[in-house]
Amino acid sequence: MRVTLCVDALEPQLSGIGRYTWELCSRLPGRSELAVQFFGRNQVIKDPSSLVRGEHPARRRSITGRFRGLRERATLRSSVVHGPNYFLPAHTAAGVVTIHDLSVLHYPDYHPASRVAEFEKRLRTSIDRADQLITDCETIRSEVIEFTGCKFDRVTSVPLGVSSNFSPIDKEARAGVLSRLGLPETGYGLTISSLEPRKRIDRLLKAWRILPRRTRDRFPLVIAGASGWNNSALHEEIERAAAEGWVLPLGFVSESDLPAIYAGATLFAYPSIYEGFGLPPLEAMACGVPVVVAAGSCLVEVTKGAAMVAEPDDVAGFAENLLRSLEDNHWRTDAISAGIQVARGYTWDKCVDQTVAIYQRVSLN
Repeated sequence: MRVTLCVDALEPQLSGIGRYTWELCSRLPGRSELAVQFFGRNQVIKDPSSLVRGEHPARRRSITGRFRGLRERATLRSSVVHGPNYFLPAHTAAGVVTIHDLSVLHYPDYHPASRVAEFEKRLRTSIDRADQLITDCETIRSEVIEFTGCKFDRVTSVPLGVSSNFSPIDKEARAGVLSRLGLPETGYGLTISSLEPRKRIDRLLKAWRILPRRTRDRFPLVIAGASGWNNSALHEEIERAAAEGWVLPLGFVSESDLPAIYAGATLFAYPSIYEGFGLPPLEAMACGVPVVVAAGSCLVEVTKGAAMVAEPDDVAGFAENLLRSLEDNHWRTDAISAGIQVARGYTWDKCVDQTVAIYQRVSLN
């Protein structure tokens, strides 16, 4: 079976969708039943890792290049094409689209205008042309069915995976990374998220600010992740808190450093208003770290009772949840054990197996 995987989500700073795309890139070619090619930037990409390295494929200007483009269009028509980032390329005959969430439609004010315009232009047509739709969880599957009017058997939830790189790491093994990044070995609060409005990092800062000073001194809040957008006020608040000594901003961190950063945390907090899955809480759980997530969306479904659930818009109540999660040793012990077990249930091998089964369904039809 010929499969074409679209790889436009690959870039040096991988988002959650980029991670998902990269795992498919890495694992699908090893399947004996598949002949896999990669498509991005409107052409076949021979080495998708080049996009992760920040290299850009050369633009074709010659007659030979134009003929090659026609041949590649023919290839798209003769294979099952998977758009793992919402959209299908033109000239697709048989397609699968992964719809991670509908936040652009539910919360357009939380996204750049250019992104909203792209979704308004392309999402519906991609859905209409796709034979099968994939979501990351049942919560979003229900939303997509309601939004699209698709039949239930046309939409399948396929959970993402947690890399085996994420596991508990002892103090000695993580000390080098923490020292290099200036993180205390005695513990800290942690959130890993792009700095954009729907992630509600501003609520986390407000709640952390009203924790007792002794708690903030003992557990500074570490904020890591991509720079995001529409966040000048948030950056000012982060800088002010950093100057006061209870916030440690890291910015985007490398994939290789993440396991040690997670494992060194005393608590992981994820207050996002809306998610399609939420990999960071599960990665933190896999590293043996208690987790607090926001109520609503799919985070409660995905964490399966192993996380404390809070309402970040109730800042005082959120702060109480954070304080308990830092100081209640009985809850912490139970949360660590339950979180590790939950995270073990999410693997990329399972994700790929279920995805290939969907390709086969499309190919047979």
